Amino acid sequence: MRRKHTIEDQPPRPAEVSAEEVIAHLAAQSKPVSIRQIAHGMDMKHRGRRYLPRIIQQLKRSGAIEELHGGRYRLTGAKNSQRAPAKAPALKADHAPASSAAPSETNEASAAAKPKRAHDPNLISGRLVAHRDGYGFLVPDKPIPGVDGDLFIGRDNMEDAMHGDRVLARILRRRPDGRAEGRIAQIVERQHPTVVGLFRYGPHANYVLPYDVRLHQEILIPPGEELTPELSEKLRARAAEGGSTSAVRAASRHERLSELDGSVVNVENTRYPRGGMAPAGRVIEIVGRPGEIGVDVEIIIRKHGIPHTFPPEVIAEADATPQRVSEADIDGRRDFRALPIVTIDGETARDFDDAVYVAKLPNGHYELQVHIADVAHYVGRGSPLDKEARLRGTSVYFPNRAVPMLPEALSNGICSLNPKVDRLVMSAIMEMDAAGKMVRSEFTPGVIRSTERMTYTNVFKVLEGDAEMRERYAPLVERFHLMKELALLLNAQRVERGSIDFDLPEPIIEFDEQGRMVSVVRSVRNIAHRLIEEFMLAANEAVAQYLEKRGIASLQRVHEKPDPKRVLEFEEMAEAFGYTLGVDDLSERRVPVRHGQVPAPSRAGRRERGRMRAMTVTLPGSDEVDIRPQHYQRLTAKIAGKPEERILSYLMLRSLKQARYAPALLGHFALATQEYTHFTSPIRRYPDLIVHRVLKWALENPEAQAPRALAPLLQGHGRKEEDSGPTLGPYRRAELEEIASESSEAERRADGAERELMEWKTAQFMEGHLGEEYDSLVISVQKFGFFVELVDVFVEGLVSIDRLEEMSGMRCMYRERDHAIVCEPYRSSGRGSRGAAGHIFKIGDRVRVRAERIDPFRHRVEFAPVVLETLSATAPKSRPRQ
Repeated sequence: MRRKHTIEDQPPRPAEVSAEEVIAHLAAQSKPVSIRQIAHGMDMKHRGRRYLPRIIQQLKRSGAIEELHGGRYRLTGAKNSQRAPAKAPALKADHAPASSAAPSETNEASAAAKPKRAHDPNLISGRLVAHRDGYGFLVPDKPIPGVDGDLFIGRDNMEDAMHGDRVLARILRRRPDGRAEGRIAQIVERQHPTVVGLFRYGPHANYVLPYDVRLHQEILIPPGEELTPELSEKLRARAAEGGSTSAVRAASRHERLSELDGSVVNVENTRYPRGGMAPAGRVIEIVGRPGEIGVDVEIIIRKHGIPHTFPPEVIAEADATPQRVSEADIDGRRDFRALPIVTIDGETARDFDDAVYVAKLPNGHYELQVHIADVAHYVGRGSPLDKEARLRGTSVYFPNRAVPMLPEALSNGICSLNPKVDRLVMSAIMEMDAAGKMVRSEFTPGVIRSTERMTYTNVFKVLEGDAEMRERYAPLVERFHLMKELALLLNAQRVERGSIDFDLPEPIIEFDEQGRMVSVVRSVRNIAHRLIEEFMLAANEAVAQYLEKRGIASLQRVHEKPDPKRVLEFEEMAEAFGYTLGVDDLSERRVPVRHGQVPAPSRAGRRERGRMRAMTVTLPGSDEVDIRPQHYQRLTAKIAGKPEERILSYLMLRSLKQARYAPALLGHFALATQEYTHFTSPIRRYPDLIVHRVLKWALENPEAQAPRALAPLLQGHGRKEEDSGPTLGPYRRAELEEIASESSEAERRADGAERELMEWKTAQFMEGHLGEEYDSLVISVQKFGFFVELVDVFVEGLVSIDRLEEMSGMRCMYRERDHAIVCEPYRSSGRGSRGAAGHIFKIGDRVRVRAERIDPFRHRVEFAPVVLETLSATAPKSRPRQ
């Protein structure tokens, strides 16, 4: 029987021409050109000329190029008076992946960066967020005029793009409700130089199944490319024992190596998907076996692209840093070593950014000192340490592991404010009046010697009167009570101005001595947490106000006003519980769509649709809604202590925008303040390190003053991000914008990784509790089911609508007007349906559920409601005739 040959069986042939090279060539042309001119200009050989028409047609179908009269071609959107060719910008060295991407994809990124098209309002740049079902959304770099939200990309319009890629997309259709649909026109930059997945041997080719379900293609592994250096060495050793190298290599193509089959591997992409051809790669690392302790963390780290290995030059610089503070370091600093300064952190914390001290002044005021590790003293701007810290952006914290922003020699060593040793700090000294209002602040480099390494638990015990703790920390007892006094005043000041507090618990996994999970519990916050939170908020705000008053360019932590449509969606949810934000002009308005018609809903009990009627779109009553933090604050006070507090607080949080970093003064909505920055955690956040450098520059240049320093303060919340703003300081505006964007993205990446690993861990924990019943609360209702949160164990999971129908024998559907799932008996001519009763599931309902299974793809717990087992006995099982 003739053997079937596959692509993997054949030796690779060098590509004569690629679509990316054609795009690059067209971008450099001053006028449209024919196929023959393209071939001549690219100096193509015979095979390249033969395949060129096929590539031209592919590019034409994808919308990347357009054909003009006479068979000439140009980039889509380009005009006849085209520009001279420009050199493509090189990728930044400090952001290049450790393993280089395929050469063709490098050309793709360069070629895509070359064209400077005439402005085309329908060509949008952004990042592609794919869905596991094949479609995706383009998150635009800038809001699309006339389009609400992201650009929808159907599965047939995804082309060869992968999740996370930076792309150009063309708007195909604008819908009356403000949404839009588009098609990927060009891939600007690939996001996945490596992919983590499960290695499988196949009958014709080996492949890797990505753990990220948003990566839709399997990664083909050509013969021999599955061998890591360690495996290759093992095979060479076997060959030396009694066989030729070629024989062993041939055998390895058919042998299933136990180290590989079913293992988690990291794959370097050597070919990205193109023209329907699957991606290919080579195995560069065997991570471990699924289910082994620690492998889940390694998968999440690689899946989210978190840098986790420090380059040799970074380690060398960190190891060369002295681990003791010298007299030369102290020279010129204010000495705080005689004061009883303490750090207060969690029990498992190892890096201590901040230390605090509170004293009562003779005039009845309070003095608050916040001392922050002077990381900028040890991490020079532009050094290998600095470049790596910028690349990482933030430390990432998992339940039993941390991926630090800085090497341990700094993060847990000389930069950490460890007790009983000298440490360099940047100090914020603030004076508050008897009501907790700040009346004065100053900033200085300093040196401290922390008296005690306190924990939240022990400080709380001291404040609660625990005899053992009060005796153990007797010299500090009065100091802690003074801290509590000031913290409550500061909190009252924030509440008065409208600051919002969402006290939402977080899941905490408890482990035994062997590292096995024993429970998932809710985090508990006490007054000791509030002390540090209030003191850090005060220091951050004081630094931001000082730099803004001086007119010095820095990074702001901004939180913009919520979108009126999101607020309206929350109002609809809150009404189901009898609450409202009380925002004026938020009443919805229904706008008729010209020439649009939709069928009227059918009457109850009838399956056929009603007659056609005019189409309308629901919008907020006003485009500019006067929404203030006080609206949220009043509602949080109303629901405090109520059963629905957890759900409504979560829904309120979802209605708000996500906080981010920006060089512009855009205000912080949730904190109800205009100036706010991040200054207090330079060991684990890169923006804080930037703010430290800016503050140091300001203190070293006391006479420097921007001519328009007061202008931003006068503009208030109406200031636009693209305004020029202050330009004084060590950083240019453009550089700050880059750092802000990178840091915001790194923060989202870390949050996503931490959240996903917690889901994995809770799913692993629940695997040992399948079949058990729990009391739960419905916290969210969707078209595909509803999510519940268990009462006794802090675990969330899904009750799918398919499972509801299967268990009840009823028809279950999502009712949009009150966000509920309604289960009704099927219509039947038999008498059995007469006594049957339906069931409605709404947000806030208490439901008894049974843990049934773990979704292997989403690592999500799936439950079944016990209440439906009794209903199913009376519901008719036969479906109506279609």
